[in-house]
Amino acid sequence: MAYKKSISVYCASSTLIDETYALAAQELGTLMAKNGLRLIYGGGDRGLMGAVAKGVLDAGGEAVGVIPHFMVEAGWQHHGLTELIEVEDMSARKKLMEEISDGCIALPGSVGTFDELMEIIALKKLGLYLKPVVILNTNHFYAPLQTLLQKSIDEHFMHPGYSELWDFVDTPTEAIDKILHTPLADQQTIWNMTAI
Repeated sequence: MAYKKSISVYCASSTLIDETYALAAQELGTLMAKNGLRLIYGGGDRGLMGAVAKGVLDAGGEAVGVIPHFMVEAGWQHHGLTELIEVEDMSARKKLMEEISDGCIALPGSVGTFDELMEIIALKKLGLYLKPVVILNTNHFYAPLQTLLQKSIDEHFMHPGYSELWDFVDTPTEAIDKILHTPLADQQTIWNMTAI
């Protein structure tokens, strides 16, 4: 690896989910730290947010939280991070996470995670975000999304080439491999694709 990368991880804060998801998130965090990857995430201390941060920090890595003011006022922030950046609102959080990271990984989650993931895919489809987009499909959680994106291609809402702009993987190890070895997308190639 030529330089240290910062990776945005989109994930949920629910504490009611199956332990399998938390274990995968913590493993991802551990692997990030071992590969010199700095975590950029939503700044929470519960659910998958807390698990991925724990994995990074316990392995000696750096974890940076980006969190809106109202979440800090509610006391939802992680108090043991390398750095906690407060922003005005959810939109500012997404924008900053996009700007300061060198790629992103989406873990299973709810509407907030879906929002972050779909926005970054939309930006990449427009050639405005050229970094790796990796979707960690723990327990086949994202299989319906994979089917939906393929249906969009099959029914000509998207050019088939757009399927190369994101990667679905099943394990944290595969996610790290994709982050480390996926080159930046070529903007002109993306712009040359004709959406039908």
